[in-house]
Amino acid sequence: MRGSYFSRAVVHPRIAIPFKRLYNVVYGHRRWVAGALYAGVTVVAYAAGYLFRFEFRVPTTHWILFLQTLPILLVIRVATNTSFRLSSERWRFISTGDVLRLVSATAVGTGVFYLVTRVLPFGYVVPRSVILIEWTLTTYVTCGIWILYRTVYEVARRHTNGNGKGRRNAIIVGAGEAGNLLARELTRSPSGVRVLGFVDDDALKWGSTLQGYEVIGSTEDLPEISSLLRADEIIVAIPSVEPHELRRILNRCEATGLQFRILPGIVDVMEGHVRLSQLREVRVEDLLGRDPVKLELPELAEDLGGKTVMITGAAGSIGSELTRQIALHGPGRLVLLDQAETPLYYLELELKNRFPDVEAEIVVGDVVDPYVVERACRLNRPDRVFHAAAYKHVPMMETNLRAAVRNNVLGTWRMADASARWGAEKFVLVSTDKAVRPASIMGATKRLAELAVLNIQCRYPDTSFTAVRFGNVLGSAGSVIPLFKKQLEEGKALTVTHAEASRYFMTIPEAVQLILQASLIDEVRGHIAMLDMGQPVRILEMARNLIRLSGKEVDDDSIVFIGLRPGEKLHEELRAPDEETIPTRIQQISVIAAAPSSRELDGDALASLIGALDGGVDSEEELRYLVHGSFDFIELPSDTEGSLTGAEAV
Repeated sequence: MRGSYFSRAVVHPRIAIPFKRLYNVVYGHRRWVAGALYAGVTVVAYAAGYLFRFEFRVPTTHWILFLQTLPILLVIRVATNTSFRLSSERWRFISTGDVLRLVSATAVGTGVFYLVTRVLPFGYVVPRSVILIEWTLTTYVTCGIWILYRTVYEVARRHTNGNGKGRRNAIIVGAGEAGNLLARELTRSPSGVRVLGFVDDDALKWGSTLQGYEVIGSTEDLPEISSLLRADEIIVAIPSVEPHELRRILNRCEATGLQFRILPGIVDVMEGHVRLSQLREVRVEDLLGRDPVKLELPELAEDLGGKTVMITGAAGSIGSELTRQIALHGPGRLVLLDQAETPLYYLELELKNRFPDVEAEIVVGDVVDPYVVERACRLNRPDRVFHAAAYKHVPMMETNLRAAVRNNVLGTWRMADASARWGAEKFVLVSTDKAVRPASIMGATKRLAELAVLNIQCRYPDTSFTAVRFGNVLGSAGSVIPLFKKQLEEGKALTVTHAEASRYFMTIPEAVQLILQASLIDEVRGHIAMLDMGQPVRILEMARNLIRLSGKEVDDDSIVFIGLRPGEKLHEELRAPDEETIPTRIQQISVIAAAPSSRELDGDALASLIGALDGGVDSEEELRYLVHGSFDFIELPSDTEGSLTGAEAV
């Protein structure tokens, strides 16, 4: 409620209620009040100019001149204030730019008044010193009123933010521009957060103040400072910090046992867009064991501009992000194929809203259906095809061999074959690190999909076929992070398969950048592209960090070990020992040279497998035998032996 902080700041109701009513009346007519106040300042300043000029002994003739010229000065001041929009200014948001605007408005008004008094015949000329004194006093007094109002408002807001139920005491990490903007925003807004002070690793800032708050010490002292000041939370406001330094700071925040949040990127801060709504919980991506990979794609607009681009699995995590990033580069048409109707619908709505000039063709269907694939390629004649459709849940595919082989192998084969026959220039398969020495049904089918794409390159030399291999994608559907977050929300223990289990992780934007970049590199034609993903991350450490970031303590009941599930490895690999990597012109991307098993791929055996899937097989065991018998270099586990797990999978 407007003015409600007056009633909280002043205890007695007989005083609080009149203040509240007066504030509401003034606030409702604030433009008229501001105009009247500016006029009053002008009258006082002009009169003071005469008094100072004549040492408080103003001749009668000049008092008459004062009364004659005062209405003219008021009209000029009102006109210039209106032109410079001073009357509509909200004084509690006054900044340096507003002060410069005030100086400009009063200077212009003073100049106009000087010319008018020299032209009109008043009998006497207004002394130049009086005009100068009036301009100086008007400017300084108006600016002083602004500052006084803002100070009173912020003191009252600071008082009310620091008292009452639900108020949180916060320490800001980072006494730079972002921290200054954040402290100002917290003071101005009814955030329920009271700033206690700053910490910063720059010793030269210690003891100084920002927005009236002291820089108390360094981040190394955070546990002691937060305990001494009885802080409730910590806000990290260093958007330009390097990831490794951020991890060090967050480790100190974790040592306090308090909840902590983080500001957005440096671009938002530089543009002045720091708002309380941008404060976010620290994401697990902030604690990856490497800096995020950012690939420049200057050639993408030229490569995709005006082209017809087909994306399969478009409704999935990777497919939808591919759609968004490709739409940014002006394709002629987007063909989005997926069997998930509802996510496709929402993706179509998003495209119409964000990219109204991009034509989108929605195809609801299965990549295994020959009619759907053939019709989509024949009618749209795609120039670029990004094949992201796949079954990827490892334990689930262990008991659904036929579905995995049909979708991941047959679907890939049909999509690649139809794309090439209808003139596609490039075909990119989205693969996985689980295809390396596969120990699961899912991994084996993705390896077969890679081999199918590399094999089909020989049949269609005019089309560039590429497979892109990367690790786990943070935030994608079915990944471990959403599962962990859901378990935390429900108050359950996090389920970790094995204490030593590790995975390569990347973000969705990183994965999509790799896919798009791979489509531009000539060296990957007929090969597999791989991203330098740094060191693998232990799942146990990720779970512990996520618990800490949620403001909770890690104890014996926080994590439960459930054992490796069917088909899971203890550690993943990005390339097999017999696969060699060749650097490309992009530092973070390598090309995997064909391994001996790839060169020994029997195209007839692959065709037999596809024919058997089309014609039907009597049992899962028959299909398993066909896969393992035709491709003995694929370590496909049998029903009787079970999937390789734990150390056996490594």
